[in-house]
Amino acid sequence: MQVTQLAVYPIKSTGQVPLESAVVTPRGFKHDRRWLLVDENDRFITQRQYPLLALVRTEFVESGLLISRPDAEGIYVPTPAENGVLKTVTVWKDCCNARDAGDEAAEWFSRVLGMMCRLVYQPDHSIRPTDARYSGTGDHTSFADGFPFLLTNEASLLDLNDRLTDAVAMSRFRPNIVFSGQQPFQEDGWSRIQVGDIAFRVVKPCSRCVMTTVNPDNGQKEGREPLMTLSRYRRTDMGVIFGQNLIPDQEGIIRVGDRVRILDSRV
Repeated sequence: MQVTQLAVYPIKSTGQVPLESAVVTPRGFKHDRRWLLVDENDRFITQRQYPLLALVRTEFVESGLLISRPDAEGIYVPTPAENGVLKTVTVWKDCCNARDAGDEAAEWFSRVLGMMCRLVYQPDHSIRPTDARYSGTGDHTSFADGFPFLLTNEASLLDLNDRLTDAVAMSRFRPNIVFSGQQPFQEDGWSRIQVGDIAFRVVKPCSRCVMTTVNPDNGQKEGREPLMTLSRYRRTDMGVIFGQNLIPDQEGIIRVGDRVRILDSRV
């Protein structure tokens, strides 16, 4: 088994940035979900409410991001300075410190979404702990839904697409790491793996939601698939699951083509 895709999502719920190699940090891949859109109550905004966020693209540049969308002029947003405005934002039930990215970015996104919002950045000193039921002391993450990394299996997607009338791409599931599995959903039984030189704990299945119904190519919700089909055979006490959440045990670099090894299993 080997890594076939790597990706980050610099602004939570916006478009994917594919990578050939990526830097593993305790809170996720470098640059992954360090930026966030919040509403007037400083609560997080996602494709669940605004599927057109899927069309927002980001490009890394020195000291910031280039942000664009097909029907809007792009914008450069510098990473907020360490002495910038600090506020408390909410992601699910978590309250996190973040730095405001300024009025120009807020105005750009407010025009795109048709509602008042602001762009914020998670500085290095802002620590958002992961769920203690599945992780250890000191484990933390970015503005991702709950954990630093999401792993998915090509064989699992093939199994799902065999049950669908219209196949879907892996991008619907917004993984960080995709691997070439030997069997569908074999990842459900793992507890520790090694990707390249980096060891990860496999801590919790990923519960899926309506974001899987958003086509990332056009930013439109397209009916109830693939969530409806998944719910018929992948429903558990944790919800409808596809993919596994990971927490790294070390830092380093992983690359497309790296070997994936099972270190320990639950069964």
